[in-house]
Amino acid sequence: QVQLVESGGGSVQAGGSLRLSCAASGYTYSVNCISWFRQAPGKEREGVARINILGTTRYADSVKGRFTISQDNAKNTVYLQMNSLKPEDTSMYYCAARRGGCPAIFRQGDFEYWGQGTQVTVSS
Repeated sequence: QVQLVESGGGSVQAGGSLRLSCAASGYTYSVNCISWFRQAPGKEREGVARINILGTTRYADSVKGRFTISQDNAKNTVYLQMNSLKPEDTSMYYCAARRGGCPAIFRQGDFEYWGQGTQVTVSS
């Protein structure tokens, strides 16, 4: 099994920054794709950013240019650097892992492993 633990969430003012971490443990050798999703109350869960084991990244249009996903394979950790935060970024952020390669689009059902989430709140 693979365990994912998110951290780094918090409350910031609009325009501020946060860095989220996703620490993976267990059979991490089986993971080939990790994605950040987010879900606000009453809204659908949406993909934010994803990265494969080679470091190839993709971003949702809503965060492109503001968020950066990266990985430290030695630490089995994936990061999401969030800059220029907006109130609409307020969500629970989840880390998800997939045994196969990263899909062409963000789809929740494609990811087998999920963390419990970390809350991000952006105040205006």
